[in-house]
Amino acid sequence: MTEGNKPGRSVYVWVREGTWRAAVDAALNLAPPGSRFTLLYVTSEEGPDAARGAYAGLFGRGRPDPAARLAAEAAASAARLLEEAAARLGQRGSGQVCDRLALEGRTERVVVSASAHADLLVVARDGDQARLGPKSLGRATRFVVDHAACPVLLVW
Repeated sequence: MTEGNKPGRSVYVWVREGTWRAAVDAALNLAPPGSRFTLLYVTSEEGPDAARGAYAGLFGRGRPDPAARLAAEAAASAARLLEEAAARLGQRGSGQVCDRLALEGRTERVVVSASAHADLLVVARDGDQARLGPKSLGRATRFVVDHAACPVLLVW
């Protein structure tokens, strides 16, 4: 509980390769004092699904199904990234404790669903950094910005 026995604000931070540092730093610098942070990482099912499809075709005959190995590697990568983000959050936020969510599915839909009850979602831009406007957001980020049920903080 924070001052006045009010619960802290629930701040979700969508962490992804290449943009997670900016998102974590913005969350620390701009979230209200006493906020509870949740780091969210989504593994797309596209990679393992493509591997499974190749295995089912002629490419995979006589070899072990690579989808399970790719899924395991993706889960390990997600865990490492969440660990790094949590460490940065703890270092920069004076020991700030956070929750970690590693989910799978269609990235944009999972982020919107997971953050539905958040007070704030922090998202870093991931498109063409040389442009302003719509092309400066990737497809998944554009969907999240357009469909999130909570306020979205979009950072460069």
